[in-house]
Amino acid sequence: MVEERERYPIGTFACPENVTRDVLERWMEQIRTLPAQIQEVVKGLDEAALSSAHRDGGWTIPQLVHHIADSHLNYYVRIKLALTEEQPTIRPFFEDRWAELADSALPVEHSIQLIESLQVRLIHLLQSLTAEQRNRTFVHPEAGETTVAECVGFYAWHGEHHLAHIKNAIKRYQARTS
Repeated sequence: MVEERERYPIGTFACPENVTRDVLERWMEQIRTLPAQIQEVVKGLDEAALSSAHRDGGWTIPQLVHHIADSHLNYYVRIKLALTEEQPTIRPFFEDRWAELADSALPVEHSIQLIESLQVRLIHLLQSLTAEQRNRTFVHPEAGETTVAECVGFYAWHGEHHLAHIKNAIKRYQARTS
């Protein structure tokens, strides 16, 4: 059985009851710096290191990086839908199936570029939001109603969560090869 700390190395996401502008700013900074952090962590890894998983049965480093790009693309669209439609019901995606598609075999640099581009657009958008816009909602069929602010927090947490998985995969690889 997978230990909780292997699945959630930074813990699970907990959204504060009151998302202040300061909290939102902190989350935006996490989102803004994520691509450079991923790039720094994977820089110079060879194929053997890249093929390491963060835990038995877990995703490899490229799968994690591509998953971050895939899911953050979905979060970005969810936020835009919430800002332009009245409480839209969003469509979930099968992350595990997306991770098996051919584009997941591309070099990680392509997904890092995509993440970086999404972050630039998202941060620009978020900086312009009013309090009313931050409280607009979408409905996830399984998770229920989510505000734009909550989505931003989860988006920031999600990147940090998988960055920790990548770091753990590298540590695991280094422990096996030293």
